Amino acid sequence: MAALALGLSVLEAAVPSPLPGVKPGLANIVTLIVLARYGWRTAAWVSLLRVVAGSLLFGNFLAPGFFLSLSGALCSLLILALGQCLPTRWFGAVTHSILAAFAHIAGQLLIVYLWLIPHAGIAYLFPIFAMAALLFGTVNGLIAAHFLTEPKTKLVPAS
Repeated sequence: MAALALGLSVLEAAVPSPLPGVKPGLANIVTLIVLARYGWRTAAWVSLLRVVAGSLLFGNFLAPGFFLSLSGALCSLLILALGQCLPTRWFGAVTHSILAAFAHIAGQLLIVYLWLIPHAGIAYLFPIFAMAALLFGTVNGLIAAHFLTEPKTKLVPAS
């Protein structure tokens, strides 16, 4: 599953972004599916392996981009751990995806403010990133929810 998430990250990197730093987060679909099927611990491994392997693949290991990605992933995982405690009747893959997207953006902006650009003007970027998080979090959550409602046999190719 980590390889699938990494493949989606590579695909995402090949698509031009309308705004720097705004990406759809397609690999998070895999994380949401793993979270629902195998639990938080496995989802954390998939997410962190994707971040580390992706940074090695793209050549930015231990560069600022790596730490931005790592901080976003860690904040998302923290929120997903808390989100699993919410009642499943009202909170599912879409809600988890939106919460994780907002946590990801918050974690990244926090690192940008604390390390790269310590200026209050960073706060002006939050509404733009929040709209992207809401949009992409909803879309990714809907895609994950669709795959979670499909029978397992359709998700795994026959051998």
